[in-house]
Amino acid sequence: MDVRRADERYPGGDPAAGITSRHAFSFGPHYDPDNLRFGALLACNEERLAPGAGFDEHPHSHTEIVTWVVEGELTHRDSTGHETVVRAGDVQRLSSAGGVRHVERNDAAVPLTFVQMWLAPLDPGGDPAYEIVRGIADSTPYAVPEAAAMLHVRRLSPGERTAVPDGAYVYAHVVRGEVTLGGERLGAGDAARIADAEGTDAVAGAPGAELLVWEMSGR
Repeated sequence: MDVRRADERYPGGDPAAGITSRHAFSFGPHYDPDNLRFGALLACNEERLAPGAGFDEHPHSHTEIVTWVVEGELTHRDSTGHETVVRAGDVQRLSSAGGVRHVERNDAAVPLTFVQMWLAPLDPGGDPAYEIVRGIADSTPYAVPEAAAMLHVRRLSPGERTAVPDGAYVYAHVVRGEVTLGGERLGAGDAARIADAEGTDAVAGAPGAELLVWEMSGR
């Protein structure tokens, strides 16, 4: 298990424009040949947007983009005609496939925080697709078959224990609170990368925790 702390993330964004980003993997000008991906996961970005701030229209291709809002509201618009507002508890996925353009903004009057995760598809190309699941229930897995991956969302009360899925690659990101995972204490923004995960569990500390766990195959 490889633990990466919140303060080890690469800083990014444009603070003067109200955008603060923290990257878990090589991103933009921050290049580390030993930190390009883990399993199918290419990026795990913590984004904070001030009211009125956002990312203007930009392209993506050959990437599965999954977004989890922590607080606030994210306005999404893309070149395939989708326009939605994503709120805390919703899972949004944009399959960029052969190519798509989108806009991400904070059109609300309060700050926005979200976690965005990029995964490599098994097969590049194809047609873009979009999906949003409103208010996903705790412990309900969300499948991304294009990347042979499964997202598990856990909201744990203090002292509650949960099994971490077994898998060739497991990535656990603490959204809020703290957990003890495999004997390591993790706080908000910390993450653990587990290769050949088997029999691992997580226990929430006070005041509980919200945990995103990716289960990925070895393909």
